Amino acid sequence: MTYVIQGAKDDFEVVIGLEIHAQITSNAKLFSGASTEFGAEPNTQVSLVDAAMPGMLPTINAECIRQGVRTGLAMGAQINKFSVFDRKNYFYADLPQGYQISQFTHPIVGEGVVKLDMGDGKTKDVGIERIHLEQDAGKSMHDQHPQMTYVDLNRSGVALMEIVSKPDMTSPEEAGAYVTKIRSILRYIGSCDGNMEQGSMRADVNVSVRRAGEPLGTRCELKNINSVRFVRQSIEIEARRQVDILEEGGSIDQETRLFDPVKGETRSMRSKEEAHDYRYFPDPDLLPVEFDDAFVEAARASLPELPDVKKARLVEALGLNDYTASVLVAEKEQADFFEALLDAVVTATKKEAADVASKAANWLTGDLFGALNKAGKTIGESPVSAVQGAGLLSLIEDGTISGRIAKDVFEIMFETGKDADVIVEEKGLKQVSDTGEIEAIIDEIIAVNQGQVEQYRAGKTKLIGFFVGQVMKATGGKANPGVVNQLLKPKLDG
Repeated sequence: MTYVIQGAKDDFEVVIGLEIHAQITSNAKLFSGASTEFGAEPNTQVSLVDAAMPGMLPTINAECIRQGVRTGLAMGAQINKFSVFDRKNYFYADLPQGYQISQFTHPIVGEGVVKLDMGDGKTKDVGIERIHLEQDAGKSMHDQHPQMTYVDLNRSGVALMEIVSKPDMTSPEEAGAYVTKIRSILRYIGSCDGNMEQGSMRADVNVSVRRAGEPLGTRCELKNINSVRFVRQSIEIEARRQVDILEEGGSIDQETRLFDPVKGETRSMRSKEEAHDYRYFPDPDLLPVEFDDAFVEAARASLPELPDVKKARLVEALGLNDYTASVLVAEKEQADFFEALLDAVVTATKKEAADVASKAANWLTGDLFGALNKAGKTIGESPVSAVQGAGLLSLIEDGTISGRIAKDVFEIMFETGKDADVIVEEKGLKQVSDTGEIEAIIDEIIAVNQGQVEQYRAGKTKLIGFFVGQVMKATGGKANPGVVNQLLKPKLDG
């Protein structure tokens, strides 16, 4: 579907590329042994290397190299067994060396492709241009003193992957789906925690617009966007700004801009004329990074089942629909919960996974996800475990409780953390399957509803639902619906 820029007089297209900065999961920084733990007091996790003290030499953290390779493999990208670290020269107060160690002409990962799920069975392929490794800068703190800026170097030297896409996205929705998919992959393989609110993953968004059929327009870069929602919003606002300028006969200046979500605007940070000449050159303190096929294959072997593969398995082997499978695999934590839930249901009911998968998935995405959203909890904070959920589903499956009663039981489980069978026993909620007891109730209901019986026998057969409802009401919802229908229809047919 073509993205329509609201209010534009002409048909404009938006072209989007993203540079995602993802903090690599490692206990130490890229070139030093200093800790990377989040939330420490300012300047308490800074080695002499991070502070750029004279004579201090960087040493490559092999785990960061491994995680970079694993990330490239997870995105189906080219792994470069020869890569080079360069010095990217610029001055800023929170950059102690006066340069950033990064990769320029020889990145560790080359081209790849990420497939986006756009809903309704539609997909979109977005190209990965490259993934390179680099060290993060420190943090300037402008709000600590009215006249001075403080600098925290805890983040200085932390390992980052910069994941650079090709300009293949043409709508805010595609860009949002891309960031979501990248974050999902990183979390699945454990190379980054993807916590955008903590800054361990953030995006620079390149936006340009053009009239349909024209060459690419001049792009502007929106820096440090820290949520999927803001990625979408910033593109909408920046595209609208550029269209307004072009329709008034102006031209777009290539520049770096900041997005202000409070004011709903982007504003200039620096122009092309002020852009840095980074004067890249190979870092003389670091040898080129070289590894063999065995290193790559060991990294590949460490990868878990990835989201696209898992989704295909859930659809093909378990019969789940495309939408449900997409929801389940979106985050590794909830995919793991579903797998544990399904295994426990299979064990409890002695049924095949394909026979109970849909019921397990529907309960998880409906009842549990709904309760968690309402309570503001994540799946990791669920008061109902996968095994407990399986216990509830097995009680429905063997006829101990009805589906309606199960919802009441689940509410108590969610509030108390108790097992389903304990609640059913305590509350006396077992389903009534005694045919004699149910038959007596049916006879009584038929006796006091002769008018509806006559209408039923006159052809209004949908009234059977009324009688079933009356029986369920009389039994407090505990009558076995299958037994009720089996006994009721012959009596109504007369």
